[in-house]
Amino acid sequence: MTDILLIQPPVRDFYITAKRTIPYGLACIASSLDRQGFSVDILDGSATSRSRVIDLPPEMACLDACYGRADVSPFGLFHHYRHFGAGFEHLGKKAKESGAFLVGVSSLFTAYADEALTTAEAVKRFHPGCIVVLGGHHPTHLPEKVLECPAVDYVLRGEGEQSMPELARALKEKSDLRNVPGIAFRGPSGRSIVNPPAAVPDLDRQPLPAFRLLNRRFYRRNGRGSGVVTASRGCPMRCSYCSMGGSSGITYRKRSVESVLAEMEELVYTFGTGFIDFEDENISLDRRWFLCLLDGINERFAAADLELRAMNGLFPPTLDDEIIRRMKEAGFTALNLSLASTCLEQLARFRRPDVRISFENALRCARRLGMHAVGYIIVGAPHQAAFDSLADLLYLAGLPVIAGVSVYYPSPGSADFSLCSDAGLLPEKTSLLRSTVFPISHTTTREESITLLRLGRILNFIKSLPPLRQPRSLPVDPVPCSTDGMKAIERLASDARTPTARRNIGMILLAWFLHDCRVRGVTPDGEVYEHRVSEPLCRMFVQAVLRSGVVR
Repeated sequence: MTDILLIQPPVRDFYITAKRTIPYGLACIASSLDRQGFSVDILDGSATSRSRVIDLPPEMACLDACYGRADVSPFGLFHHYRHFGAGFEHLGKKAKESGAFLVGVSSLFTAYADEALTTAEAVKRFHPGCIVVLGGHHPTHLPEKVLECPAVDYVLRGEGEQSMPELARALKEKSDLRNVPGIAFRGPSGRSIVNPPAAVPDLDRQPLPAFRLLNRRFYRRNGRGSGVVTASRGCPMRCSYCSMGGSSGITYRKRSVESVLAEMEELVYTFGTGFIDFEDENISLDRRWFLCLLDGINERFAAADLELRAMNGLFPPTLDDEIIRRMKEAGFTALNLSLASTCLEQLARFRRPDVRISFENALRCARRLGMHAVGYIIVGAPHQAAFDSLADLLYLAGLPVIAGVSVYYPSPGSADFSLCSDAGLLPEKTSLLRSTVFPISHTTTREESITLLRLGRILNFIKSLPPLRQPRSLPVDPVPCSTDGMKAIERLASDARTPTARRNIGMILLAWFLHDCRVRGVTPDGEVYEHRVSEPLCRMFVQAVLRSGVVR
């Protein structure tokens, strides 16, 4: 029997990135509960390789025109909508078996709030005597919306390490719940009682996350364990699209270097972790502190051959040659760089500076050190023009960097979420607040956002090829749908799972695209078809790419 069960729900989407679904927050909460004398377990509904194709939700019916046909080419985006992870009934039964009096369900992302609520309903159905509480980013910012679900007894806003033990103690002692930091619940009058979000006052006084409770066999990379660490929380910047920055009310705090290193030691030497992703909002912001951290990592883990990343993104002005060199020595293999945009008007709307000089300096240094780099731009934000985003993409075309095209979605708690709400731009369903469904169709239309995402795929494919010094380096006559090309694609499609066949399909489609600016896909049986795209964006992209000499 367990006092408290913490659940990470499954995910429903077109894809999932397993190394970014490690339930680090639940492990942190579990360790705090354990310190307070409660027995606790974690049920990770995402920690399974099983998935099944499911129907698109009705609110996503418009995506059938975008993703309705499979595409085995390198230019394909998504096709099947899937349920990744355990079934809801399975989670409900496991909750009953646990005997927990309190079940906490994680609800980090608003787009997946339905899965969290369905998990809560399953828990209540199979284990009606338990108390169900939801926590995470979504209920922190939309607590009253979450409390509309009868299966949810309480919401905890903010940092659960602070509030969850106090809720558990209050329930055991039958004390006044209004004294629990961050709590929200239905009051006697029917109106919700909502406390301000809870915050951990001293991160260094927190116990190390309960990594022992995670499914370490599932979270692996290249045969070694994967882990997540957060060395700091919050960010003092006030970017309009971010719900974790200075305008969110979340205080920027850094852990001591010794605390971070101790956590890494447990991951590496106790649990055999070889890949660690720092999920900080802005890990390199404090230069002196970050250099101390990098030196400590290098000293303690030099023999561990760690692979490190900061996949949430790095702010280029915080990087210089010394920082990047020390990152490389510590084990960072790539730089995930946040560019946002090159358009000065859009940067003003984003409340972001122009970082091109530091961005290019970081790329030059990374290239000298043999590190890869990804540069992220945002497309499809409110009031953002599609051709400005195309200019951002073409800027990346001339640099040694993979183009990361991030389609904008409104994040509750951000300034832009309020802007979209006031302008009537928010979709009706929270499930639509994700990049894959292009939720905002404003100054950039949905078709233009889809086109920019596809052009990013095409650009990265071009960058992956050896230099094409002559037009005849392309494998076929560029005349679209030529007999030779169609026969070659039909022959290759049956073997499209192999990198060579897929690349050769891409070469043929690229030749045709450069000839007539039409983006084509290939079904698994070799049928060629056209994707719906913005012709003006494609034409300008082709003209600029050919003029720049990226492809000659």
